[in-house]
Amino acid sequence: MAGKKLGNAARKYTTITIPQPLFDKIKKSIENTGFSSVSDWVTFVLRETMIDMNNKDKKAKSAVIERLEALGYIG
Repeated sequence: MAGKKLGNAARKYTTITIPQPLFDKIKKSIENTGFSSVSDWVTFVLRETMIDMNNKDKKAKSAVIERLEALGYIG
């Protein structure tokens, strides 16, 4: 595994495969943006997706807790 130095810690990376046509489409769409590579863009999108998923999970959990409190099961 390759790693880049980040402060005192080394970051580890892995390889993910995607279809070549998708790679080419992403590469073309990120031209003249702040992304230096398809990998940078994919990493950004995956991080944002994970944040969104975590936020939805928290909202869903809060909704369940509120409902249980309203029903008198907890509180």
